[in-house]
Amino acid sequence: MWQLYQFPLCPFSRKVRLLLGEKGVGYDLVRESPWLRRDEFIDMNPAGQTPVMTDPERGLKPLMDSTAICEYLEETVEKAAMLNGSAAYRAETRRLVVWFDTHFFHDITAPLLHERMIKRIFTKETPDSKALREAMKAAVRHLDYTDYLLDHSNWMAGSTMSMADLAAAAQISVADYLGGIDWKNHEQTAKWYRGLKSRPSFRPLLSERMEGIAPPKHYDDVDF
Repeated sequence: MWQLYQFPLCPFSRKVRLLLGEKGVGYDLVRESPWLRRDEFIDMNPAGQTPVMTDPERGLKPLMDSTAICEYLEETVEKAAMLNGSAAYRAETRRLVVWFDTHFFHDITAPLLHERMIKRIFTKETPDSKALREAMKAAVRHLDYTDYLLDHSNWMAGSTMSMADLAAAAQISVADYLGGIDWKNHEQTAKWYRGLKSRPSFRPLLSERMEGIAPPKHYDDVDF
């Protein structure tokens, strides 16, 4: 069986887990704290980043990087294709995946993780209130854009659910866990997110907790 090396608030691992759930692929979670740079993990992935997927029974090299893992699953598991439709639709899906994985992560998820997780459990520093405010302001701008996308279609990239939705849900869920999302005035995105949260693939994420960090009360409420 597949083993997925991850930690609860890794948005890229969450993207992979959502895809695995949608495709009905079984796997075991292996807790990995990449900031500890454990020798055995670095030997497996010199980049020292999660997620990593392995399956000794398949005799494959470890799969690394969420995009590469998701592309592998798309190519090898026919169920619930998340990169489908016309070439133009697939291009738009990939564009949005990159947008969430890079811009949303850089502006919102990464600073929230640094200030509210890494500083708490690793460096023991006090969070920088200015950095938190900037991340939350950026979240408003980014959700304005997702509202715009969802004003024109039911899903991020168009008429069907795609990898763009999984990438978006992964980043937004971590930011929401860390208290970085103000849902006020973002009903379009909130409606879409409620739909994602109600899916079986998402439910395991809602029950997980990062040690020492409690999410807001609404975090696991599907009808928030």
